[in-house]
Amino acid sequence: MNDAYSAPVDARRIDDLDDLAVLAEPVRRALYEYVASQSEPVGRDAAAAAVGIGRPLAVFHLDKLVDAGLLEPSFRRLSGRAGPGAGRPAKLYGRSSRELRVSLPERRYDIAAGLFAQALEAAATGGRPAWDAVDDAARRYGEDLGREARQRAAGRRSRDHLIDAAMTVLREAGFEPRAGTGDRIVLRNCPFDALARTHQDLVCGMNQSLMSGVIDGLRLTGITAELEPRPGMCCVIWRDTAVAAGT
Repeated sequence: MNDAYSAPVDARRIDDLDDLAVLAEPVRRALYEYVASQSEPVGRDAAAAAVGIGRPLAVFHLDKLVDAGLLEPSFRRLSGRAGPGAGRPAKLYGRSSRELRVSLPERRYDIAAGLFAQALEAAATGGRPAWDAVDDAARRYGEDLGREARQRAAGRRSRDHLIDAAMTVLREAGFEPRAGTGDRIVLRNCPFDALARTHQDLVCGMNQSLMSGVIDGLRLTGITAELEPRPGMCCVIWRDTAVAAGT
């Protein structure tokens, strides 16, 4: 195993942090909160009046919020008139549909919710035990991640390149994979931590199935996903039997 498993936090999270940081400025945050609370897009004059600032300053901050992806601009004639003499359309601002998600450490409860929803549907229609359905959904999701990793590796299909690609995909899912000692790859973070604290057996079993699916999707032999609970970490590790055997 090599040091590629220690790659930095993924760029998406850094971008989200940078964009959310624009709300640290009090006037800008007040403008965002006002616009977000309205049922319809608002104009520059209305936004300026709502927070008690001048129009030029409001324009500056509103456009900064657009640049950060927090607001979406649109254009409409506020007079309701059309044709010659109706004037230019006004620039309006509304809350963006973009979702920004920042948590430190990384949490991905959206993944868990999606897997549970699939499992409930499968259990309801197929008569399978819900626990088994969760494991099946997790394994399928993991297989998708493994296949994505193979695609990212492109023509570089050596064992190390495939594992490196898988680590990148798992890092983006919030697991923080790192090379451990000897034959282990450890997952330093559980993206479902709050659930694991109250439903450990369910979440750890789901994670093991997910990781087994990743390995299957990679189409690599000699690697297994094993339960090895440790405080503050994911309860699953990857064990590379080729390394353990000294090959």
